Amino acid sequence: MALTDDTKQEIQQGYRDVLAGKKIRARYGQRLMIAEIAKYMGEITENDGQRTSPASACVVEAGTGTGKTLAYLIAAIPVAKALGKTLVISTATVALQDQIVLKDLPDLKKHSKMGFNWTLAKGRGRYLCMSRLEARLHDEGNGDSDTMPLFLLDGPKSEEPGTRAFFEEMLASYGSRNWDGDRDHWPEQIPDDVWRQVTTDHRQCTNRHCSYFDSCAFFDARKDLDDADIVVANHDLVLADLALGGGAILPEPENALYIFDEAHHLPDKALNHFAASVPLNSTRQWLKQLSQALVKMQPYLPGGSQAAKSLDRIGSASRDVDLVLARVYEEAEQNTGWEFNEERRTAQWRYPEGELPEAMADLSAESRIATANLVRQLGALADELQGAFDERKEHEIDRETAEAWYPVIGSFHSRAEDQLRLWTAWCEGGGSPPPARWAVRQRWDHAEDITLYSSPVLADNLLYSRLWSRAYGTVLTSATLTALGRFDRLNSRAGLPQGSRFLVVPSSFRYAEMATVEVPAMSTMPTDDGFTDELVKRLPDLWAGEKATLVLFTSRRQMIQVRDALAPEYPNLIITQDDMAKGEVLRQHCSRVDDGRPSVLFGVASFAEGIDLPGKYLHHVVITRLPFSVPDDPIEASLAEWVSQRGGNPFMEITVPDASIKLVQAVGRLLRTEQDTGRVTILDRRIIARRYGQLLLDALPPFRRIIER
Repeated sequence: MALTDDTKQEIQQGYRDVLAGKKIRARYGQRLMIAEIAKYMGEITENDGQRTSPASACVVEAGTGTGKTLAYLIAAIPVAKALGKTLVISTATVALQDQIVLKDLPDLKKHSKMGFNWTLAKGRGRYLCMSRLEARLHDEGNGDSDTMPLFLLDGPKSEEPGTRAFFEEMLASYGSRNWDGDRDHWPEQIPDDVWRQVTTDHRQCTNRHCSYFDSCAFFDARKDLDDADIVVANHDLVLADLALGGGAILPEPENALYIFDEAHHLPDKALNHFAASVPLNSTRQWLKQLSQALVKMQPYLPGGSQAAKSLDRIGSASRDVDLVLARVYEEAEQNTGWEFNEERRTAQWRYPEGELPEAMADLSAESRIATANLVRQLGALADELQGAFDERKEHEIDRETAEAWYPVIGSFHSRAEDQLRLWTAWCEGGGSPPPARWAVRQRWDHAEDITLYSSPVLADNLLYSRLWSRAYGTVLTSATLTALGRFDRLNSRAGLPQGSRFLVVPSSFRYAEMATVEVPAMSTMPTDDGFTDELVKRLPDLWAGEKATLVLFTSRRQMIQVRDALAPEYPNLIITQDDMAKGEVLRQHCSRVDDGRPSVLFGVASFAEGIDLPGKYLHHVVITRLPFSVPDDPIEASLAEWVSQRGGNPFMEITVPDASIKLVQAVGRLLRTEQDTGRVTILDRRIIARRYGQLLLDALPPFRRIIER
């Protein structure tokens, strides 16, 4: 669809209105980004609502200060409405999701004449399940009750005092509409093990047949989805929807224009999504739970009924799986080159080129057949129970039994399916590159386990087949999409379509005037034994006279060692990111600065990317060492192996570009607004002593450089 004059006019007028309403001036990079996205969307051709032009994406790298959220909203909303498509905005973090929903979209609506509505989409697991909450409270009051089996799956009950009171408070808050059932909107953080007890997934949910359907938090939140012009989601939810075929949770890809903000996370998120694992001993324990559930369920099913026969078949299938898993464990334990060291109770073994030894390959094939049979039998029983919800037909099972047991069987079915994914992945042929396959053996005081893993090495084919080839249009944006100044890394990892467009938007920051990057003289390299001691010696000089400093480490262990050595001499100065929840760490840091006291933050990877400390809250970023990834990551190792076999250099093709992106992100913590100033200090002399160092240095923003020789 070529952009009509009306659509162009709406975009231009919308931008003028927002600038005037917010009393801000136009930014060159922002205008460039608006024009690029609008042009890309306008060049998509269609027939009767279906895209006819080849698959393509629009990739825009735009640094801090561009105002990229406003740019893509102003460009895309009028085009999406003109096309009759839903705009799906996907982020990697809850913080950005909330900012778009609570600040950016209301701002745009207030200051422009654009007419649009929006909704926030989250997965079912972010919402309260009233049925499970009620059953949990029922269960608390009737410890020996067999009539409510929902919590067979939750393991031992928490002895923590006040647990019942907590669940009662939850019920009261939801009932009085003081809380909407969204986990992220509860005033305190809810621990995962507590939350699991009161939420559900699509396999356990009885949907319209649930007696709480009309007051369901999840379906309540979903009501707005069909009518929304804009759906704000996250990468995990988009990938989950695509894994279900697309259109199960979100609009169908063919009817959606996607904008992936923080798009540099998308390939890794896709890998996580299509990875699979099976902990062998834990699974055998889980099979015992299944057997116990079948025994408890039997009295509720009429003898000779289909459901009762299913129970027998599930019991038999479960025993078959248990027997083969015992043999898999024995094989993995005895014929794998495990290497434990004294400090770690964990050993990892990666199968080179993804090739399994013959005995393990044979056992994997047996496990696949046995697990597939268990999945089939559990699915048949779930169907039988679901049939009891249909009041128009006579059924052997009464509705109360079905309501109580359907979530239990659904949960077992879902877990068995997860296990089948691993065995299927371990039985599939190679590919290019072949999948990563590895095993991890863990030892505890009274038990041990071996977990088997599989993951694709690149997400290119997955993303191409499920997303790029189907979506009406896609925009990818982030402050860090290039590595070493090129889009090659993103292109290969995300499998972007051939006709895609790429743009780096120039920053509005005057980097050379605003900040310096300094590489002081050091007597040790990070690979030397004495490096930690030198950090302890040098850091106090670096933060002296500064009000707000962020020191970034690549190793949590090293961070703690340095903190323990320095904290006694500098009480009430250092806060590490592990001291408390992230939000509280940042709040305490800002509070100290507001009080005129100096503050030094110690952090690792997540603080190198995900924090925003503008103005006086951060003036100095210290990078202790270059952020090269850990060499024992099995996915990275498999990718490196594949690159080597093809005659490439994995260090220069993978390790250095990856480090470049992380380094740019870490440096990006310093300047958040056009008024910010400060300095970056890099204590890793490899950035000037090694051949690749110059590439890393040149990929940083053009700060004024101060390098001690």
